[in-house]
Order: sequence, then C-alpha cells, then structure tokens
Amino acid sequence: MTDESTPTPRPVSLVAVIWIYVLLSLFAYLADRVYARHLPAAPQNEVPEHLSKDMDWKKTPESRKAYMLGLRQQQAEQGSTYGWVDEKAGVVRLPISRAMELVVQENGGAK
Repeated sequence: MTDESTPTPRPVSLVAVIWIYVLLSLFAYLADRVYARHLPAAPQNEVPEHLSKDMDWKKTPESRKAYMLGLRQQQAEQGSTYGWVDEKAGVVRLPISRAMELVVQENGGAK
C-alpha cells in the first residue's frame, strides 16, 4: 500500500555533490584568507607592558617556563614532605602516600 500522491525522492547527481564540495571549499579558503589572517596575536604570546615587580616572570616565554618549572618542583616537594600549613590552627601537610594510607585506615579498607 503505497501512497501515490507522495513523490519518490530523486537521487542526487554527482555534479551537484561536486559543486557543493567546491563551494564549501571556496568558503573555507576565503574565510581563512580574510578572517583568520587578521586576528590579533594570542595574548599569551604578547609581551605585557607595565608589569609590577612580582609579575616579572610573565615577560618572556623563557621566564614563564622557568617560573612554572620552579613552581612544579616546589609543589612536588610539598607533596612528599611533612610540614605545617597553619601552626596556630593545627593544620599540617602530609606526604600524599601517607595521607592515602590514613584515609584507607579511617574508612576500614577495601569492602
């Protein structure tokens, strides 16, 4: 039981598919040449002006890399040693492995 009033869809010709591909490619090319080429430089690649003394590390990519390397080393050292975070409040810093052992002990281990 087919409905005679509904037209059957026609197949799409290969020429139409090629034209659509050509037009989309032309649009992408023009968008790249006109729009993308005139975008400003990424802010992380610009040299900032008027930095305060504590922000000197942001001046060059080398200084940012050195600062981040030092920060990672400091964090790695803090994550593997004991120390005070706030002595008045009684907050201490534990090595991560020891903290995980205490959590397992506190929660009764595997269930």
